[in-house]
Amino acid sequence: MALIDSSGFAHVRLTVTDIARSKAFYDRVFGWPTAVDASPHVDEPGVRESAEQFYGGVVYQTPQGTLFGLRPVGSTSFESATTGLDHVSFAVGSRADLISAAAALTDADIEHGEVTDLSDAGMAILSFQDPDDINIELTAPLS
Repeated sequence: MALIDSSGFAHVRLTVTDIARSKAFYDRVFGWPTAVDASPHVDEPGVRESAEQFYGGVVYQTPQGTLFGLRPVGSTSFESATTGLDHVSFAVGSRADLISAAAALTDADIEHGEVTDLSDAGMAILSFQDPDDINIELTAPLS
């Protein structure tokens, strides 16, 4: 028996080195509406330390109803091979959507991998990197 009865993720927040650059990237790639945008105040005194001011970051509302946030931090580069985050994956409806996403990323000059079928897991994926080299993955069911 589980200790906690949870229905899943409510939100995820990534730490980024340049909030303006990262916000522009995620706005361009996903176009989700912002639920909170404190990024114009990021350089004001105390904002980066204030949870009430969302640390000077931005929070997006995803179509699923979950929240996806960006929080500006220092200049330390992301390393997926250290303890913490490996990657973030966002769902798309079908493998055809992955093919379309790959074409859109190519047209936008955003480097990406190939659409890869993971048959044993029943899904296909497409990976690309955000401006801080965080691996972003798109996932679609194979069926």
